[in-house]
Amino acid sequence: MSESEHGRLSQNEVYDLLSNPRRRFVISYLREHGGPIELTALAREVAAWENQVPAEELTDQQEKRVYVSLYQTHIPKLRNAGVVDYDPDDGVIRLTATVDQLERYLPEEERTELPWQTLYIATAVVGGLFYLLTVVNAPGFAAVPDAVAGIVVVAAFLVVTLAQYVYSRYMAPGTEASLVERRLQ
Repeated sequence: MSESEHGRLSQNEVYDLLSNPRRRFVISYLREHGGPIELTALAREVAAWENQVPAEELTDQQEKRVYVSLYQTHIPKLRNAGVVDYDPDDGVIRLTATVDQLERYLPEEERTELPWQTLYIATAVVGGLFYLLTVVNAPGFAAVPDAVAGIVVVAAFLVVTLAQYVYSRYMAPGTEASLVERRLQ
């Protein structure tokens, strides 16, 4: 059943679409470049990526092999799923809004993890400085008992650790519950 028949791609349909590296590359390329592209130009980009050479160094055979594969197999599959529009008359391919359903399954270069090591280092430096100022009874810190300062430093590390756990478990980009976890939810 395609996207157009029920409005949403099933998880199996998504996995099937993304099971082939050429289709993943096509989707990623179209997402990165934002606009429509002719099938011949897309085949050239895919062939260059697959052969790990600049597009200018491709042989006609390399380009043709990819073009035929895209034309006969991959673009129709993406089109039937509603992920791309393809006009065979002008040979232009463009993404549809359905590609948003694939978003969580596709890695993005610009997505980065939070710099947890930096947060831990900052917590250690600020916490250590805070504790040192309380121990030497620096002005403004003399009223803070040493034990309380130690508890504050430990609590700060606990907060950062819990934040990392919650972020990694529930909010990290690109993370997905396993099939077993999803079945149990």
